[in-house]
Amino acid sequence: MASTILQTGAFVLGILGVAALIASTAMDNWSSQDRQGDVVTAVYTYKGLWRNCEVSTSGFTECRPFYGLLGYSGSFQAVRALMIVGIVMGVISGLISLFSLKCLRMGNMEDSPRGKMTLTAGIMFMVAGICGIAGASIYANQIVANFMSTMYNSNSGGMMGQMGGIGGMGGNLIPRYTFGPALFVAWIGGALVLLGGILACVAYKGLQPEKTNYGAVAYKAPSHHNATVQHIANEEGRRDQKYV
Repeated sequence: MASTILQTGAFVLGILGVAALIASTAMDNWSSQDRQGDVVTAVYTYKGLWRNCEVSTSGFTECRPFYGLLGYSGSFQAVRALMIVGIVMGVISGLISLFSLKCLRMGNMEDSPRGKMTLTAGIMFMVAGICGIAGASIYANQIVANFMSTMYNSNSGGMMGQMGGIGGMGGNLIPRYTFGPALFVAWIGGALVLLGGILACVAYKGLQPEKTNYGAVAYKAPSHHNATVQHIANEEGRRDQKYV
């Protein structure tokens, strides 16, 4: 019963986490323009993994996709790759976890193969969760580095270069950027998938058949009838020898 609850909980958490990873990867606001301490401008900018968006004071939003693969830093490309790998691993492990559920009847499948499938799904869930958390953390580190660099250059009167680390646009006066909502969605999704993988690995132990420390040996005692027949046969053999 406990293993069934753990299995179901792992599946639900894993699916919710994968959905959060998909949503965060598709969202455009991984980094948002920091308005604190800045001069009010007519354009508000936020950035995602796939495109740049600007919102004017009139409410009109214009987004420009990031074309090509070679114009961005390695860390930015690594974030994209980690999120995609996490989503793919999460979807595959979700399907494996679905077919391994004890509450889902599939022929005469026993607990042992279900346990192996649950363990496989759990490991893949954990890998997917780590990929999602790592991708969001790398992007957050780039935001912090560029924020501190922009702050230093603003205080010293310098000019900022191109913010290629997070897919930014070049310019002379580049605004500062802070964490966007998509980052927190990615962190929460990665944590849910990781927790689902841990629960699946714990459920695997409960699905394994119990093993005894000793082997049973079958012993069949001779019946009283067989012993009597053998005694009579021995007596007849002795009589034959005596008359011979």
